[in-house]
Amino acid sequence: MLSLVSFIAVLSVLVVVHEFGHFIVAKKTGVRVEKFSIGFGPELFGITKGGTRYLVSAIPLGGYVKLSGETPQEEIKGEKWEYLSRTVGERARIIFAGPLLNYILAFVIFSFVFAVGSPTLTSKVGEVLENYPGKAAGIEAGDRIVEINSKEVKYWEDVTEIVHTNKAPELELVVERDGRLMNLVVAPKSQELKTMFGSKKKVGLIGIAPSDEVIYVKYNIFKSIYMAGRKLVTLTYLTYRALWASMTGAIPFKESMTGPVGIFYITGQAARLGFVYLLHLMAVISASLAIFNLLPLPVLDGGHILFLVIEKVRKKPLSYKLQENITQAGLALILCLMAFVFYNDFIRFGIFEKIASLWQK
Repeated sequence: MLSLVSFIAVLSVLVVVHEFGHFIVAKKTGVRVEKFSIGFGPELFGITKGGTRYLVSAIPLGGYVKLSGETPQEEIKGEKWEYLSRTVGERARIIFAGPLLNYILAFVIFSFVFAVGSPTLTSKVGEVLENYPGKAAGIEAGDRIVEINSKEVKYWEDVTEIVHTNKAPELELVVERDGRLMNLVVAPKSQELKTMFGSKKKVGLIGIAPSDEVIYVKYNIFKSIYMAGRKLVTLTYLTYRALWASMTGAIPFKESMTGPVGIFYITGQAARLGFVYLLHLMAVISASLAIFNLLPLPVLDGGHILFLVIEKVRKKPLSYKLQENITQAGLALILCLMAFVFYNDFIRFGIFEKIASLWQK
């Protein structure tokens, strides 16, 4: 139940925020918004105000806005409040506003998380692997690494960064054990690992893993804003690079994508860990939604913007029939992609086994 509530809440907020971006810019541009719906399907209840029907629909997964004159089938009369009567630039701003608001939401949430306390693994060792240098050097589970090569470390990411990038033959560690400080010397083992983008990279390893000890690291408001911006830049770069790697075959496509089933499980896990974890995940999904929506694929916002760019260059739009055919082809592609993602998520999270188990009972 917690997973279901968290999933619906997160997805609904993100999609409603996305649609609100289209809504508010359309209103400011002078385009009439006929409907703003929270959810899909039959209307449950609503009110009409300022020419717009604000409603709640039966299926609580996202929402949509309906603009006046957004398709040629509506018999465009050239009125200024019709979407297709506006300039290319105005229409592009309306479309772009959806992903932009998701991006802004991600930035605000990241800033808040960094301000109230971002969950971070400490430098406490949880496990020491056999046949690795750390074991031979005397590192034990429960040790807290406080220095590496005279550099103070507090968080596990500090430990991994120094160890992985080290070029010297040895590392000098200061660890805390039972209230005492101990000096240890470790000779890292060089090993070639596969990165998240499919390429290979040599890194230093000493064979230790973190504990589950987490502390909440807080920053002042200015540092939080800076950290949020840096996080968004990094996330955007990693997302586009991962998409490119999956398209070129550098990484298996099934490892780079997850769908509603995966998000359902992940949001449930985040909710059980705590509200801050859920907020952090919401920010990541919101940014990912913005990034994915801007891809130049028909059906997505990026595809609509691509049509507008072509219209700007040609001085006239593509024929409605051609746009419709391209959109249908794009929709078929995305449906096939979603079917694959659903199947992959069912395999990854053992849904088929659970269904078979229930069927046998």
